[in-house]
Amino acid sequence: MAGEVPVVNPWLPQSRPSGGSNGKSLRSVQDVSTELTGPVAPQGAGVPRPEQGLPVANPQPGAVHGWWWLGVHGGAGVSTLERAVPGGQDAGLAWPAAAQSPAVVLVARSSANGIKAAQNAARQWASGMVPGVDLLGLVVVADAPGRRPRVLQNLVRLVSGAVPRLWEIPWVEPWRLGESPMTHLPKECAPLARDLSRLTRPA
Repeated sequence: MAGEVPVVNPWLPQSRPSGGSNGKSLRSVQDVSTELTGPVAPQGAGVPRPEQGLPVANPQPGAVHGWWWLGVHGGAGVSTLERAVPGGQDAGLAWPAAAQSPAVVLVARSSANGIKAAQNAARQWASGMVPGVDLLGLVVVADAPGRRPRVLQNLVRLVSGAVPRLWEIPWVEPWRLGESPMTHLPKECAPLARDLSRLTRPA
């Protein structure tokens, strides 16, 4: 909309577009630093469907120039990520409508319930229940300070094999206290922002 000030992502260098491609850059997997952990497209037949999946939302007005943050459960950390890594929009606990050709990033807390909710969402995508969705990966946000218990770490590793990419955000105590994410950005936000910007760059 005319007159709006664009949101600047603090993790990405601001550069002018080169003149050889009308200001547009080609997107490729090589542009993304985070390695693939799982499939980049649904496998369809043979993938067990979750007993209870996330709903699919009705098309929302306006185009999204970026990606959707899809919290797979309440309190996943979407609103914080939305401010810490600008460029995405909260999908509101529902898969965005396929008519919008949506790029989606799953978000879950690192608790057992959070990771299992992410696993259900990954199965929903992999089984073909949400056609037209471009799943970019999963962000796991720490649910507590300190080292993660081995059982939870193993569960995260298991679920990472069902999504294209895994990003992990550590516990940030100031976020818990309600302080602005923009003033307390962990270094792990940098590769997340860089990858998502490159993955959603217009071809």
